[in-house]
Parts: sequence; structure tokens; C-alpha cells
Amino acid sequence: MDARIEGSALADQVGRYLGYLAHEKRSPERTQETYRRALDELTTFVLDKRLPLDATKLTHVMLRVFLAELSQRGNGNTTIARKLATLRSFYKYLRRTGLADASPAARLDTPKVVRPLPRFLTVDEAKHVMEAPSEDIARTEPLKRRDAAMLELLYGAGLRVSELAGLTLGSVDREAHRVRVLGKGRKERIVPYGKPASDALDAWIAIRPSLTIDSTDALFLGARGTKLTVRQIQNVVRRYGALGAGRSDLHPHALRHTTATHLLDAGADLRAIQELLGHASLSTTQRYTHVTIDRLMAVYDTAHPMAKTGSDER
Repeated sequence: MDARIEGSALADQVGRYLGYLAHEKRSPERTQETYRRALDELTTFVLDKRLPLDATKLTHVMLRVFLAELSQRGNGNTTIARKLATLRSFYKYLRRTGLADASPAARLDTPKVVRPLPRFLTVDEAKHVMEAPSEDIARTEPLKRRDAAMLELLYGAGLRVSELAGLTLGSVDREAHRVRVLGKGRKERIVPYGKPASDALDAWIAIRPSLTIDSTDALFLGARGTKLTVRQIQNVVRRYGALGAGRSDLHPHALRHTTATHLLDAGADLRAIQELLGHASLSTTQRYTHVTIDRLMAVYDTAHPMAKTGSDER
């Protein structure tokens, strides 16, 4: 925060909001830092333009100029949309707490952002990736079993990589085939997993003590017995993406996309998939319908006799 606004209404409003994110909403640190940077930029803009040092005195026109200047400095639509989301969240907090009567950010249009469709594996590719650890001659047996269990949970339960990294031995109910995870916003949910994941977990947990050095209850350990980091898990996924499907760029989130797509293809209810993945909004889950519709259209165009156009006679 710029020292020039110390003691101002704006400094107090921003401070209260950031405190709310950290202590009440318990937003991830990365989210807090993203919002802090956006509000720092707004503060700099307010100072440079000699505008009122009070968020309630800023108009939608002032905020529009702020976003326009960000765009002129080379920020793309995705970045601008993220900054606008911060402003809307900020003013929503001010209104909810009685610090503001209205939100000038609500009158601003969100720039159009073209989101790429999620990348996913075919069923055969996913099968090959899941089988890859058993065929990895460069791995010791404990690491093979660990890697297989991690892959099966990422794909079989659709977990986020951060959720997988945070699992403990107590998170797993092996009898009920369920795992308790801590998702975004520290929201807890119970996620079921199938027999392949169950078998892989049992095999890993049976051999896990051979790696235990630190007194940690983390479910997944490195070769030295320490808790695996998110980066280490990402490296494991890339390793078996390359070995199993020729995809050295495979990311844990792609396995999560794959889970959702395969479930949707098999007829699973969209709401059930939302619950499984821990999406706060159904609109996030609905992105997968575009994937399956595109695949359906591709099959139709290739195989259906009435899909031909142009010179074909009807």
C-alpha cells in the first residue's frame, strides 16, 4: 500500500477488505496477493489522478478510466476481467458491511474473455497413464505404488493437486472408499473413489512405512520420507503422461478435466459432477458440456450420412 494514503478512508477500506479475505473468508494466499496487487494499482491511479482518497467517492467513470489505462499498458482482457472482479468483490464487501451505499464497479461491463476448452485424455490414454507406474523400470517398488495411488486419486476422484498434497492418513476411509479433502476457501468435502483407486491405495499404504523417516502423517511421501509438495506431484504426473500417453505436458488439472469429461460422457448428472469436483458455481462445471458437444459434432460430421454439405446431393 502506498504510504501517501496512510490515514485515509481508502487505506482503511482496503485494509478492512484484505483482513476479511485473510481471516473471515480464508482465501488462498495467492488469491489474497492477486487482490492486493489490483487494489494497490487502483490506489496508485487515484493518487496520480488526484482523485478522492475514499472508495465511496469514486464513480464508475473513474473506474472505467482506471481499467482503460491498464489496457493501454498492455494488459489483456483476461487480466482486466480479473482486476474488475477484484473491484466488484471489494465494493460488495463495502456494501455488505455498511461502508458504502452502492458499487460503481457493478455498472462496468466485463471484457470478453475466450477461455480455451479444458484439455483431457481419451479413455484409452487415461488407462495407459494409470498403468504406466507398474511398467516404470526406473522406479523402486515403493515409489511405483505411491505414484499409482496418486494418479488413481487424481483421475478416479477428480482431486485438485493441492487437495492431493494435503491428504493425511486420517483423510482416507478405506472401508467406505471415501476421502476427505480440503478444497478452495478451506471448504471440506467428502469424495468417493472406485476400486482401482482403492486397490492402489491399499498397495501404497501397505508399503508406506518403508519410506517413513519424518514423523509425518501425510498420505504421500517422497523417497526420503517427507511430505510431497505440489511441484513434486506435478512432476510425477508429467512423467507418466509422457510414459503412458506421450504427453510430457500432462498436468494434474488435466486429469481432473478428464474425470469430469468421462463422467459426463457416461451420463453422470451435472450437479453430481459439481459436488464431486467441489465447484462453487455450476457454470464452472458446465464448461465440460462444451467439450462433449464438440466431440459429438465431430463424430456426427465424420460418420452421419446426412452431415455432408456442399456438392453432396440430398
